[in-house]
Amino acid sequence: MCTVTLSYDQNNALARRKLAALLATGLFLKMDSELDTPATETEDMQEHRKEVEEFLYASKIMATKAFARHL
Repeated sequence: MCTVTLSYDQNNALARRKLAALLATGLFLKMDSELDTPATETEDMQEHRKEVEEFLYASKIMATKAFARHL
């Protein structure tokens, strides 16, 4: 999940309507943010990181074997 930060004039009716329309689609969530606190890794993020590390490790092994055959 990615985070998007919007800045707008809260006194501008058009800006408020457009923001409300975006939120009404259900594709976006409004969240209170605390910029000073570090983001915590969720279980999904940790699983994804582990999968990426395993993929990179396997790629290195396969590349090493391929290079060894051709050198």
